[in-house]
Amino acid sequence: MAFPEQMGDGEQGAHSSKRVGVGDLAPDFALPAHAGEEVRLSAYRGKRVVVLYFYPKDETPGCTAEACAFRDSYEVFTEAGAEVIGISSDSVESHDGFAAHHRLPFVLVSDQGGAVRKQYQVPSTFGLLPGRVTYVIDQQGIVRYMFAQQLNAAQHVREALRVVRELRGE
Repeated sequence: MAFPEQMGDGEQGAHSSKRVGVGDLAPDFALPAHAGEEVRLSAYRGKRVVVLYFYPKDETPGCTAEACAFRDSYEVFTEAGAEVIGISSDSVESHDGFAAHHRLPFVLVSDQGGAVRKQYQVPSTFGLLPGRVTYVIDQQGIVRYMFAQQLNAAQHVREALRVVRELRGE
């Protein structure tokens, strides 16, 4: 089953040598989460599909809309065998407040310093804002889909859910 990546905002395709793309093994990471535990991507291998979404900043309008859209669809994602992980460079404390304020049921991990963002080669928008990119990673750890679109945050949720359902054969 082939899942072409989607790109937006005039960004380059995912198969360049610089960016993690469809068909690539998703780079592993271990980062602190807002709930206090460490989250390791490889812990989900063989167990769950992972929807990994990079977003610019807690409590900004677009990021709040995106997080709340993932929240509102979280049960559908989990029933389809997927886990949602949000990632930004905000601190664990910032994520804790953001998650509590908006009742987010999924984990937010802190990539302070941007090492994982760099590892995935998530582009910035206009060279200023951290990019908004969503990856759907299958149970074997392979990227099956990526969607990069800075301005239409809610579309990330719709696209990710569509691909998770396709992976499940729905």
